[in-house]
Amino acid sequence: MKSLKSILLLFFTATLLFSCAQVPLTGRRQLSLVSDETLNKEALTAYQNFLNEPKTKVIKGTAEAQRVKAVGAKLAQVIDTYLKQNSFGDQYNFQWEFNLIESKDVNAWCMPGGKVAVYTGILPVTKDETGLATVIGHEIAHAIARHSAERYSQVMAAQAGGGILGAVTGNASEATQKTVSQLYGIGGQLALLKYSRNQEAEADRLGLIFMSMAGYQPEKAIDFWERMSAAKKGDGAPPEFLSTHPSDETRIAEIRKRLPEAKKYFRPATK
Repeated sequence: MKSLKSILLLFFTATLLFSCAQVPLTGRRQLSLVSDETLNKEALTAYQNFLNEPKTKVIKGTAEAQRVKAVGAKLAQVIDTYLKQNSFGDQYNFQWEFNLIESKDVNAWCMPGGKVAVYTGILPVTKDETGLATVIGHEIAHAIARHSAERYSQVMAAQAGGGILGAVTGNASEATQKTVSQLYGIGGQLALLKYSRNQEAEADRLGLIFMSMAGYQPEKAIDFWERMSAAKKGDGAPPEFLSTHPSDETRIAEIRKRLPEAKKYFRPATK
């Protein structure tokens, strides 16, 4: 029995060592125990279920909806180009989709595989195209950095003693579907994954670079986050150490530090 435990421990350690991915631009190594193909497929199902829910109203044909699609497409194009030019292209097969959703919630998100939703409730805070690029760029960054897969992998690693790691590293999709369902609420109300503060900071960093690549002034991101902070006044936001998101003050300070890096990627927008 002791020998078996030693073998399993060695296998588990080897799996963690070799199951790593690298985040584009930041270079950070991360745990990756699930294939992009698998996670993207499950995320697509969740996205389609969300769009098909009776209470979900997709806004089409309005100036706001067209702006969401235009800004999203511009960001997606420069991101795809960068990934291909820097040997990351074969690691991503995103099928981009950008939708404006009728909702009072001040929110936006991007699922693995490039499925994006922007809620109308955030438009008064974005105000203009650059503010919208700040939001969409940040949410896309979560997907490009594979934050969902990373959190998924952390859950799998934590549950390795129950044999789920073996199922995920093999071809048993039942365990995969179960965990993705827990993370995204497939089959019911969409419950989006909450990212850690470190992942939020990384998404801020990448988002600045992405919007800069697309011709948006990255320093304008500060204006958006200041408006977001003002919009949240009185909402009783929890202290930073109790939250998965950094405080507004911390976020804005870190963005200021990252501006010189982001400006190196700036390309004037083309008509």
